[in-house]
Amino acid sequence: MTQTLQTPFGATSTSEEVLAGVNLSGTRALVTGANSGIGIATARTLAGAGAAVVLAVRDVEAGKTVAAEITQLTGNQDVTVGRLDLADPSSVRTFTDAWDGPLHMLVNNAGIMALPDLTRTPRGREMQFQVNFLGHFALTLGLHDALASAGGARIVSLSSNAHLYSPVIFDDLDYRFRPYNPIGAYAESKTADVLLTVEATRRWSGDGILANAVHPGAIESNLQKHTGGMQTPPDRRKSPTQGAATSVLVAASPLLDGIGGRYFEDCNEAPVVDERPAPFAGGVARYAVDPEGAQRLWNIATELVS
Repeated sequence: MTQTLQTPFGATSTSEEVLAGVNLSGTRALVTGANSGIGIATARTLAGAGAAVVLAVRDVEAGKTVAAEITQLTGNQDVTVGRLDLADPSSVRTFTDAWDGPLHMLVNNAGIMALPDLTRTPRGREMQFQVNFLGHFALTLGLHDALASAGGARIVSLSSNAHLYSPVIFDDLDYRFRPYNPIGAYAESKTADVLLTVEATRRWSGDGILANAVHPGAIESNLQKHTGGMQTPPDRRKSPTQGAATSVLVAASPLLDGIGGRYFEDCNEAPVVDERPAPFAGGVARYAVDPEGAQRLWNIATELVS
């Protein structure tokens, strides 16, 4: 059994603390959903460490406002915006086709949560699975060559402790047989986000590409607009910069050199668990890091996005 990786950081560490002294000059990062919440904090911290940062967002004008604020705060002039709608496969394809040059850090941060009613895309995909997983899968696949050309790229997949509520139900991804469950659908998409990193690392480590998943913690944002607001007790909540800490650790810290296919929370690797732990106890479900499940999902997703 591989020993879990522990760092000097923890639940209250901020993204700036995690990257203190790290120089990212000469690197390029892409952050999806970077015009709100921890996406802004993630992009700002990477830019502050010297990386060229691309904000991939649906609302380009809102993205430009955030980019200008990041430039003003960090002095980094290389903060740009690209339009990306993860619910629309053609938008993802347009984005990846237009990408030019190497990509050192891909942070798959954007997400939606607990849509109250079953919603499917024009292609028939359940919307949370499409936006949270399939859209990011297509983006990641389309940027493979850019990641490979970076010579040591990292992929960060934003998951959640909600993954502990459901494995991926392979035979009914789009709720055509089961009653729709808003949190269950979110949970499946977040399990899929972990499985992506397991298989990406297996397939692409030879290209110098490693991927890890993170649970950022409970951060008040527009992600909770369908859940009646933040339900987590106040003492368990994080600020946006605390929420972004695990993302930037996985994306850029030298402490994670050579590490892939793992799940991190509170800036440390989580233990694998075989049953749902007590609230806030932490852990990653075994089904979320199962190599066979990861390979199966990759093969299915490849067909779905083709």
